[in-house]
Amino acid sequence: MNIIIRNATVLTMESEDMVKGDIGIKNDRIAFIGEKPESFEPDYEINADTCLAMPGLVNAHTHSAMSLLRNYADDIPFWEWLTEKVWPVEAKMNGSDVYWGTMISIAEMIQCGTTAYADMYFHSEETAKASCEAGIRCSVAKGLIGSSDEDEQRFADTRSLYQEWHGAGDGIITIMAGPHAPYTCDPSFLHKVSEFCSELNIPIHIHLSESEKEIEESIKNHGKSPIAHVHNIGLFKHHTLAAHCVHLLPGDIQLLEEGNVHVVHNPLSNLKLGNGTAPVMEMKQAGVKLTLGTDSSCSNNNLNLFEEMKMASLLAKGKTFDSTVLSAYETLEIATINGCKALNLDGTIGALKPGNKADLILIDMDKPHWYPHQNLKSSLVYSSHGSDVATVIINGKIVMEKRELKTIDLEKVKYESQRIVERII
Repeated sequence: MNIIIRNATVLTMESEDMVKGDIGIKNDRIAFIGEKPESFEPDYEINADTCLAMPGLVNAHTHSAMSLLRNYADDIPFWEWLTEKVWPVEAKMNGSDVYWGTMISIAEMIQCGTTAYADMYFHSEETAKASCEAGIRCSVAKGLIGSSDEDEQRFADTRSLYQEWHGAGDGIITIMAGPHAPYTCDPSFLHKVSEFCSELNIPIHIHLSESEKEIEESIKNHGKSPIAHVHNIGLFKHHTLAAHCVHLLPGDIQLLEEGNVHVVHNPLSNLKLGNGTAPVMEMKQAGVKLTLGTDSSCSNNNLNLFEEMKMASLLAKGKTFDSTVLSAYETLEIATINGCKALNLDGTIGALKPGNKADLILIDMDKPHWYPHQNLKSSLVYSSHGSDVATVIINGKIVMEKRELKTIDLEKVKYESQRIVERII
């Protein structure tokens, strides 16, 4: 279908400049930005007089089915939260639970302007299925925990996931390997993960250096930081998505930069769980690739990247005592262009330009907190709400228009998620 978006204010993320004009979408790609060519005949028209159009946001680290645990086990120390609350409840969850938990998260993400996300969990085929049905772009990783008795079955499950789902949904589903963390995967298992990734030529999604206890145990068990440990094993020779990286020892930042690791900053989750704040500016100045994630609804407790952008920028300013660092535009780059690179989709999404996939959002600027219209980039990061997102287009398909979800039966999703929680908690 050919779609024309009329008279939008457009932030392409190719530059900081705003342009006013039309956007043409032909099938799944952007056909033009600016004046409509005579040869372009639209099948559907969207009036964007009061809207700002920009690339969709990318949530580079989450566990979407954990929306079922939203507001569960709050205000508890991290390791108690993880081992005594989260893991025991997750053991009660089945594939259907993961499907419905993922669906409620997808509805939330779309309504907050997210068009692509990287997920790590179990029953990952249900995550892929839900994402396909909803029409949201997703990099799916089945969480892997090292156990010598079950190694082959775990890799067989990921291989099956790859064979069935990689490239599904007209290319919106991609597959990663998901070794959970160095503290849940022993060295021999991580070596097997590296070999497995070479076999399938897939990226890695892993948690690294999230808490102080993780650092202490790594030094005790391996004589080095988690980052140095996985670097020595050889994981960084693969395209690697590393969530958190909060507690870094001398030399860690250099290893991240040399390994071309994509570090996912999760400021709200790290703060809520009492794990601290990542040294974002030190990594940025060293050339480490940075992107943004929400983590799960159990530790955040929402999937609103607009909140995450604002927090990321303000934390960087507060930590450095410098109000000029991590500007609004730099923060937008982290949440769009950098996110698509982290998901190994560089050159496909992340910027609005002819030939790129049509993943974009329209944000309603006709709200009190947007007035007066001055620096619109600042408005996006410091003033706007996720609920300002009016329309979402992914892969050339309208998945939300005027706040109405087009691919999700929201009432059914809400009903099913509540029913599941009443069983497992």
